[in-house]
Amino acid sequence: MAEEMVVDNGEFEDWSGSKPDPGRHGGVTAACIACVVEALENMVFLSNATNFVAYFLKSMHYSAAESANMVTNFMGTSFLLTIFGGFVSDSFLTRFKTFIFFCTLELLGLILLTIQAQNSRLLPVLNKKPSKTQEAILYSGLYAIAAGVGGVKAALPAHGADQLNHSNKGLISSFFNWFFFSLCFGGLIASTIMIWIEENLGWNWSFKISVVTLSAALCIFTMGFPIYRYKRPGGSPLTRIYKVFASAIGNRKMSPPEAENTQIYNEKRNHDKLRFLNKALIGDSVTVTEVEETKTFLGLLPIFASTIMMNCCLAQLMTFSVQQGNIMDRSLNNFKIPTQSLSVFPLFIMLASIPLYEYFIRMLRLKNNRPRMLNMFQPLRRIGLGLALASGSMAAAAMVEVKRREAATNGVILSVFWLGWQYLLLGISDMLTLGGMLEFFYSESPDSMRSMSTALSWCSTSMGYFISSVLVTVSNSVSGHFGKEWLGGMDLNRTRLDLFYTLLCILNFINLINYIFWAKSY
Repeated sequence: MAEEMVVDNGEFEDWSGSKPDPGRHGGVTAACIACVVEALENMVFLSNATNFVAYFLKSMHYSAAESANMVTNFMGTSFLLTIFGGFVSDSFLTRFKTFIFFCTLELLGLILLTIQAQNSRLLPVLNKKPSKTQEAILYSGLYAIAAGVGGVKAALPAHGADQLNHSNKGLISSFFNWFFFSLCFGGLIASTIMIWIEENLGWNWSFKISVVTLSAALCIFTMGFPIYRYKRPGGSPLTRIYKVFASAIGNRKMSPPEAENTQIYNEKRNHDKLRFLNKALIGDSVTVTEVEETKTFLGLLPIFASTIMMNCCLAQLMTFSVQQGNIMDRSLNNFKIPTQSLSVFPLFIMLASIPLYEYFIRMLRLKNNRPRMLNMFQPLRRIGLGLALASGSMAAAAMVEVKRREAATNGVILSVFWLGWQYLLLGISDMLTLGGMLEFFYSESPDSMRSMSTALSWCSTSMGYFISSVLVTVSNSVSGHFGKEWLGGMDLNRTRLDLFYTLLCILNFINLINYIFWAKSY
């Protein structure tokens, strides 16, 4: 059999390439740096995502529809590119170097946009769209940021988890919970302080603060260089997967290899799944490790696909729920809640949920006679609970929308806090699902594919937003054939948003059943 080509990524090294000292390298302190950096980076990402709409409208003179599509495409591209960032991290660079490279790229893109925003010669004249040169600068900066975000979000959580003892599953689980807490905290700052700065001081200040904040995040991460432990990249995992499939297809008419019955093969976790790939072992071009790596990664894909529909629900918090909030009573004493800050509700809920969850789990661990209760909080079970809550949130959203429309018919404007039910359920759902996905994909993936596997969590978000747009189009098309489009027109009081929410509730329930099937068979 061919010599193993995969680097043993179970072994770590320090900055000099030597074996790390457990007392000096890695540990909770090194992992906490990743959480701090994530809070700062996510604040920059989300504050600019909201800032871009006003910037494209007022400074670049795009229409409202064009501006909205540009922002949607930017966010979708950012999350999709996490797969590319994960591929680079697993194949060619350490996760530390991957973060440095992509964070620098994000910072350069942000600096380019800041320079353009401050220089009137690089902006279009009043009531004119930008020239080709001005558009080139805009899109270069915008998608440099998107590419940078993709690499950062792929490498950072895997790098943080690499610092911890993998035999301590509870510690790994806690890390991903607090990493998600940091992500939400950054989102909270973006939705409150940064929104206030944009509305009162102008978006120019938002760009400047973002440059300073991202520079600080890069410096903080770099300062941990001496205490980190590192994994060397193991070469292209996609090449190995292709080689396994090519070999299995080429040997499809041959008898299964004798290696299938050896002890080393039977010890592998997935030896009883995707058995047709075992024929790749005939000959000496493919190793057992490469076959098992391929099987393990393919086994993650059904779980990944089952989480996309939940992210369709999350997309509603950024679209229809905001539109609902615009025509509801947003007064709180003498203060009027900004529309962009409506996302504060789920963020507060998620920020409160994570410490409570961690406290509850810690109490269970102190009682060693409660292993069954601890098993209830394994990643796959948490994801399943999150998917169930997503379906429940859409049911609540449909009922609230019915009540809101009835009140509007009678000339009554409901308080925006009625939306709290869907924000509450979806907030907890997102905490359970995304936190569970990050932990599950990292823990269950092959050692040499952890960045790319973790990136599946972010790709699920991106695809959820895309499928949400498709569902809106299909719903309008089908309902239009039978009378009136559910979501046609600008007036929510004349639409049937409640029926669209009901459709999402049903689709999420069907998806939950599909998820349970794949989770049980994993």
